[in-house]
Amino acid sequence: MRAGIRLVGRGAPVAAGGFGLVTLAAGAAPIATAWLLKLVLDAVAAGGASRAEVLWAGVGLGLAGLVTAVLPRVGDYLRAQVARKVALVADDELYQAVGRQVGLARLEDPVFLDRLRLAQQAAAMPVQLVEAGFGLARGVLLAVGFIGSLWPVSAQLTGLVLLSAGPVLLGELALARRRAGVHLQIGPAERRELFYRGLLDSAEAAKEIRLFGLAGFLRERMLGERRAADRTLRGTDRRELAVQGGLALLNAVVAGAGLLWAVRGAYAGQLSAGDVAMVIAALAGVQSGVNAIVNALAQGHEQLLLFDHLVAVTTAPPDLPQLGAGPVPPLRDGIELRDVWFRYSDEHPWVLRGVDLHVPAGAAVGLVGLNGSGKSTIVKLLCRFYDPTRGAVLWDGVDVRELDVAQLRRRIGAVFQDYMEYDLSAAENIAVGDLTALGDRERLVAAATRAGVHPVLDGLPHGYDTLLTRLFFGESDQGDATTGVRLSGGQWQRVALARAYLRGRHDLMILDEPSAGLDAEAEAEVHQALRAHRGGRTSVLVSHRLGTLRDADMLVVLSDGRVAEQGTHRELLAADGVYARLFRLQADGYQDDAALVPAERP
Repeated sequence: MRAGIRLVGRGAPVAAGGFGLVTLAAGAAPIATAWLLKLVLDAVAAGGASRAEVLWAGVGLGLAGLVTAVLPRVGDYLRAQVARKVALVADDELYQAVGRQVGLARLEDPVFLDRLRLAQQAAAMPVQLVEAGFGLARGVLLAVGFIGSLWPVSAQLTGLVLLSAGPVLLGELALARRRAGVHLQIGPAERRELFYRGLLDSAEAAKEIRLFGLAGFLRERMLGERRAADRTLRGTDRRELAVQGGLALLNAVVAGAGLLWAVRGAYAGQLSAGDVAMVIAALAGVQSGVNAIVNALAQGHEQLLLFDHLVAVTTAPPDLPQLGAGPVPPLRDGIELRDVWFRYSDEHPWVLRGVDLHVPAGAAVGLVGLNGSGKSTIVKLLCRFYDPTRGAVLWDGVDVRELDVAQLRRRIGAVFQDYMEYDLSAAENIAVGDLTALGDRERLVAAATRAGVHPVLDGLPHGYDTLLTRLFFGESDQGDATTGVRLSGGQWQRVALARAYLRGRHDLMILDEPSAGLDAEAEAEVHQALRAHRGGRTSVLVSHRLGTLRDADMLVVLSDGRVAEQGTHRELLAADGVYARLFRLQADGYQDDAALVPAERP
């Protein structure tokens, strides 16, 4: 609750205060209306009041009705202002918290992802907490005001109305707890539904879905997850129907008993016309006030339970411990993995098993191995996306956990196999590699030229300012290429390379399958450019095409999470071990047809 109040105080204190005043005024208006109506009816029935008194009471009654009609509209306006401003602040805090998770563990944890999804929904909940708080105050005002009006007429009837509020309160609170819990319960099914939905409307997946006829299969999977979630929600709906239907019946019985008592009293001459009007208004008002209190408590209880997900995310500690914040000097000696063991959780098998590896400064080290041997995991540890489960990663002899992680990453450039295709302009897609170059077109062009993609980007409808996406175009943009274009896979690969070239001052360059998706000529051109670029730089190279790694200073062969072999290309061929076997398997595919290729003419 404190967190919600703090967000409201930061985002919209004035609008929230105005909303509170309007809510309280809306609660007071029915009480004033009931009293004015009683005065008018009693004055008319008794005939003792002056015409002016009756007139002024009627004017007051009309004004009270006017206020009752207008205040909800003003309240809706103020509530919308509070909702927008507070949601903005909440989103800011939420994604600042996500940004503090400097590793990948949280974003690869399904439980955290469910909490994050609920936290995103909860960003709008502080205003609902405010609404519940003011609704509680309004309900108290209504109930107390009408109890004070009904008590002089009948203490017994007042007690009966209050007694009936107990079951209502307990029932609504139980339902609120169940509603809050069911959101987390159906989270996995909703996540799988979104996954299938995303495939069905994905341009990237469309080729295989169309070719393999998967649309019906995926649609049934999507609908199956929806049905599973709906079954859980339907059970909650049935319980709500039973509980709330029973509570409504109880309220109706109490109200009916009160009306019968009032009619009987009027018939016996014990109650005036104004008293009867007051009883009718008070019965409705007390029940309305009590229901407002109950609903506010139930709503607030439910929103607090859901808001807890936002609090949990924004207060979650960083996924990687920061043992120190030391500066990261330029790499002098090298990077070392010392007896590194790693697994993604206690339930997962070991990915690395006691790896010892030294990457000398200025050297190019190639990682070789079958899928699952641990190559990509080593890349993640070098970037400090994860920490070793046991052992240490050292930068010039210093444990990277003692270094400032942002400074460490500024000294690393990388091309990942699963590089991003941002829905941004061509210039921005390169500049994300080093945002200091965002306004420096000369640096961006130089990086694109080195990556061999400058002619493509320069020839786009708006050059480097062309959007590399069609995501944002509208109906009026149909057929207009200037609103955005799509690049081929090989062209995107070169854009990703340009990002790495942009970080010209990095100490460590990581190239994870940098030529995947390129044709043979482009691959040879890219690797020639990379050799020139990484000259004298510390490099870690990962590729399944062993021919592209043969000029590395050292090759490290991984098998079953361990270093099986290491040495130069020639040394490993001479050793006739794992590397030699893998290299021959690839080379045989070319040697059989090599004789058919005519020699180049001098």
